[in-house]
Amino acid sequence: MKKTLLTLAILTCLCRVAFTQDFPYGQTSTDELKMSRYAKDTSAHAVVLNEYGKSEIAVANDDNIKLRFEYHVKIKIFDARGFDEATKEIELRNYTDKSEQDEVEKLTGTTYSLAENGSVTRAEFDPSKEYITRNYKEKSTLKFTMPALAPGCIIEYKYTLVRPIGLCLEHFQPWEFQSDIPKVYSKYEALIPGHFTYNAALHGFLKLTETKADVQRSCFSAAGSSSDCSDLVYGMANVPAFVEEEFMTSARNYRSSITFDLVEYTSPFNGEKFKGTTEWRNIDYNLKDAYSFGGELKKTSYFKDRMVPITAGQADDLGKAMAVYAYMQQHYKWNNYEGAYSYDGVKKAFESHSGSVADINLGLIDALNSAGINTEAVLVSTRENGFVNDLYPAVNEFNYVIAKANIGDKSYFLDATDRMLPFGMLPFECLNDKGRAFNLDKPSYWVDLNPSQKRVSTTMLDLTLAEDGKLKGTITRYSFGYEAYETRVAIKKFTTQDEYVADFGAQLPKVKILKSEITDLDSLDKPLTEKYEVEIRTGDKTGAGSYSFNPFFLSKIATNPFKLAARTYPVDMEVLSEYRTVLTVHLPAGYSVDSPPQNISEALPNKGGRFLTEFSSEGDSFTFSHIIQLTKPVFQPEEYPYLKEFYNKIILSEKAEMVFKKK
Repeated sequence: MKKTLLTLAILTCLCRVAFTQDFPYGQTSTDELKMSRYAKDTSAHAVVLNEYGKSEIAVANDDNIKLRFEYHVKIKIFDARGFDEATKEIELRNYTDKSEQDEVEKLTGTTYSLAENGSVTRAEFDPSKEYITRNYKEKSTLKFTMPALAPGCIIEYKYTLVRPIGLCLEHFQPWEFQSDIPKVYSKYEALIPGHFTYNAALHGFLKLTETKADVQRSCFSAAGSSSDCSDLVYGMANVPAFVEEEFMTSARNYRSSITFDLVEYTSPFNGEKFKGTTEWRNIDYNLKDAYSFGGELKKTSYFKDRMVPITAGQADDLGKAMAVYAYMQQHYKWNNYEGAYSYDGVKKAFESHSGSVADINLGLIDALNSAGINTEAVLVSTRENGFVNDLYPAVNEFNYVIAKANIGDKSYFLDATDRMLPFGMLPFECLNDKGRAFNLDKPSYWVDLNPSQKRVSTTMLDLTLAEDGKLKGTITRYSFGYEAYETRVAIKKFTTQDEYVADFGAQLPKVKILKSEITDLDSLDKPLTEKYEVEIRTGDKTGAGSYSFNPFFLSKIATNPFKLAARTYPVDMEVLSEYRTVLTVHLPAGYSVDSPPQNISEALPNKGGRFLTEFSSEGDSFTFSHIIQLTKPVFQPEEYPYLKEFYNKIILSEKAEMVFKKK
């Protein structure tokens, strides 16, 4: 990800000056309404015609310092697939103390359409249609949808978000220039009082087309103290849509945006100075003192007696840790809330058998420590939440917490929210670069979250061709690591194994499953084995005693996941992977493989992976093997063309069919 630090240049001025202003509300033209496509991106289903945002820190009517964020946008919708742009969600924090609650003010909206007589019709947004849903504890979401949607319409809306400065002091309101639809123009204005000093950073790969800086004199006043304000303007024209593709972390890591990190804050009330870029030791102290984090990590005594029967009979610490993990993992049902703080508390969650990520995993840490296993908490930012900036210590960038059990010279990352995760395996969403390990007795430190497990699948097919053209025999599939985890999750979605097998067979129209056996489904630390006795119909006869067969019917890659001409962000495969298929076919006397497949050996640069096929025959039998290996989890943008071509070659090879022909 490209990040550019911007110098907040302040041009002194003797008068109050405002560089920019919002574009007029309620004005649209017939040319805009007649617009049938966006010339710079004819595939776009909608385009932002104009977008403006302004943030300023000011004293509200209740005498509290708050941040006011004004947002105004006008969007052209070309077809029904662009209707999603007419629904807006605004995340809010709603604490018990009303002075600490977010509020949305002055929400207005209009939908414009062109009537048959050429006149412009307007449909006004009804404020009674907005609604707030409570997500969990102090978080909620305000949602609204614009009215009278139709292909060709234009929607326009604006609102003001008022947020207590305590909720956004460390990170001033950010701005995203880039989204999933193109923008003709996007402009952001930041009005920052002299009491606050921020570092601005431009993220992504696009350049600003407008930057201005000036001073507004005495624009901020509180407790008898006043200061000038930096009036900063950032604009970007002709912003392309950010196209998401498979195998990527959060788009917010790569979209062009601007963020602000606090350097220093001087209180207007008492003149006391606070450093924004604080030290981890200060954060460690606050975490230790927080009742919903450090306070919950001090409740090992609650679990001590409860873990005695769980660890009974275990000869070593690893056995104890695995027993405690398995017990806690099966004890809870996760309530789907992430977060790094336990608001209900580990005791209540344990007694109710339900809780958030923090409720469950802080309880797991307590339980392991009570059993004598040295275990630390690790704060994590999930893949969807984005990367953590390790240059500026900030605890609010984390939204997840896991356990780190230290046994001998090895450490094991644990998450008890998922009953299907083996000991030492993290969910995919937590595989996001690094986390911050926290201990009540020593300073916190960074840990890499690179997984030790791979995604590995080996499929063995042993088939015999009958004179009627049917192939009969066995398919045995062995799944290891993350492949086994994903398969177990898929199986458990069905009420019975028979239902899973029936669904599996339904996806293979030419295959009839005669008998099935699934081994070690509930033994999470063992490979998963699926064995099927099958009967397979070959292709239409191309002549007497001639049958066609595609050996990739189980896991054929039909389309290339990499379609962009170029990709500006990395390809993140999550984990290393290996897929191996070995096919053995026994032919009737007098049959052979017509034009057997060629042996292939393709390798990615920088030892990134390889693709191999090999064909060999002996007597009336032949063996065909097919291997795809990706030996690193992340590929940089410059490696993208090679990876794209790599998959093209795999797809081409998997299209080839074998023909069994009577001599």
